[in-house]
Amino acid sequence: MSGNDNHGRHTEAIHGGLDPFRFEGAVSVPIFQSSTFAFKNTEQGANRFAGKEGGYIYTRLANPTVDALQESVAAMEGGTHALATASGMAAVSAVYFAFTEPGAHVVASSAMYGPSRVILEKEFSRFKVDATFVNTADLDALQAAMRPETKLVYVETPTNPTIEVTDLTRAAEIAHAGDALLVVDNTFLSPYLQRPFRHGADIVLHSMTKFLNGHADVVAGILVTKDDDLHARLGYVLKNLGGTIDPHQAWLVHRGLRTLPMRMERAQSNAILVAKFLQSHEAVEWVNYPGLPEHPGHALIGSQMAGPGSLLSFGVKGGLEAGARVLNSVRVMILAVSLGGVESLIQHPASMTHAGMTPEAREAAGISDGLIRLSVGCENPEDLIADLEQALAWGPVNDRTA
Repeated sequence: MSGNDNHGRHTEAIHGGLDPFRFEGAVSVPIFQSSTFAFKNTEQGANRFAGKEGGYIYTRLANPTVDALQESVAAMEGGTHALATASGMAAVSAVYFAFTEPGAHVVASSAMYGPSRVILEKEFSRFKVDATFVNTADLDALQAAMRPETKLVYVETPTNPTIEVTDLTRAAEIAHAGDALLVVDNTFLSPYLQRPFRHGADIVLHSMTKFLNGHADVVAGILVTKDDDLHARLGYVLKNLGGTIDPHQAWLVHRGLRTLPMRMERAQSNAILVAKFLQSHEAVEWVNYPGLPEHPGHALIGSQMAGPGSLLSFGVKGGLEAGARVLNSVRVMILAVSLGGVESLIQHPASMTHAGMTPEAREAAGISDGLIRLSVGCENPEDLIADLEQALAWGPVNDRTA
């Protein structure tokens, strides 16, 4: 089933990329676990390599299982093409490789996923690619960062881990006025809650490890476009770099994708309750969550976002030491990096996911030492709240080695 605006989002997630009669009537996409595909004759092989004939050659280039996943995600995002990758960072790296060159400039969200920033600062800088990191929720700062040589405006919204929200319509206007592409990392909300193409994005990417898969058992990414030339350029770079996805991983993600709306709805409803609890707790100093009316991004719910999602960050009174005691005391939530699974995950970005940034860069991006990031999952909300309540009481540290 291809994308159809007449279908609801649950229907789209369940049936996208799946035509049973394309696969001998199978109602689950089969796993084509083959590295290579046979040709009927030399002419067919030559024609496929020359692009004169469709069909499969080699799984790094294309695979039926991978194609089904790509079609499904592209339809959900409102795109026309997608390229599944071996990890979220393979998707990020492909964008940088495809659209920068010596002398190019990138404007990016300052509080972005740590490796997405660090690779620009420490690797692409070796090839004379410059980057400016700003709070892209501040549109004046975004505008001021633009240069004649800016090729990419790279936005995470909400940002990781500060949960700031960028107005994508205005960001697209700023990028396009400077002849730059707007790239949006939509990992935190997924296409169920946010569709950046509707607001002017040129490329949308995801770490499919997170919400799209949703079960903490796959590492994968994806790039989605609506433009044939952008797709061709990304595909050329990605396939030659070798960061394409394995068919078995693609099958797992496609299976997870079919429950995305149900998981997102449950996790989001839990997050709203958890955020309100934290906001009211005497030990909590602040909470960043778009579902709270005082959050600056709250006004974009209903226009840009269908909902606030299930990621939030907060700080406890007492700073780093007090926060560490909370992290060490949770019993239902899991102390681990990543996000977007059915389980709630809690972590400390300054010492974990964003440790590769300098302390000065973290401070400028708003990633304080006391910031705790929480990915709310699909458990019973009363259990999550009770878990936080006992952890915030700063009782005896839960020894996981006992």
